[in-house]
Amino acid sequence: MKKTFLLVSAMIMAGAGISQEKYFTRDGHIKFFSSTPMEDIEADNHKVTSVLDEASGKIEFAANMKSFEFEKALMEEHFNENYVESKEYPKAVFKGSLKGFKMGDYSVKTEIIAAGTMTMHGVSKEIEIPGTIEFTGGNYHLVSKFMISPEDYNIEIPNTVRDNIAKEMEVTVDAKLGPLSKK
Repeated sequence: MKKTFLLVSAMIMAGAGISQEKYFTRDGHIKFFSSTPMEDIEADNHKVTSVLDEASGKIEFAANMKSFEFEKALMEEHFNENYVESKEYPKAVFKGSLKGFKMGDYSVKTEIIAAGTMTMHGVSKEIEIPGTIEFTGGNYHLVSKFMISPEDYNIEIPNTVRDNIAKEMEVTVDAKLGPLSKK
């Protein structure tokens, strides 16, 4: 009887493990926007990678800083060379988990919080990011909009252009993650 119970328990656990997957993308989108009376600055990165572990709710995003594209080439050059110093600090990374995430029905857009560590420009900070999650067509769709301060990550803005760059920037994340087993 005890052997039968152990065998049935093992089969149930193995079956549960089959449905748990990791979801992944290489083409997530991050946009940042800075608005001042002097100038609006916007950049897009469509090469953001992300992994979501469905079993644990752990999530990770990585953005190559050189993949941000600006309307003006000079802005892109200044961004990489003078501000984020992308040769020395090539990536921005968020590692954390989705608070309250449970495998299940996210067929409607549901509010969620990602809590974890953002590392950028050599500085790591604990942050919480609000967003939404939806599961449709076999993919998780994550969307978030939050504010970030370059100063918090030791990104220095020279006084000569201080009035052109906002103290806080709006960051928008939009990523559709599909099963890793199919990638």
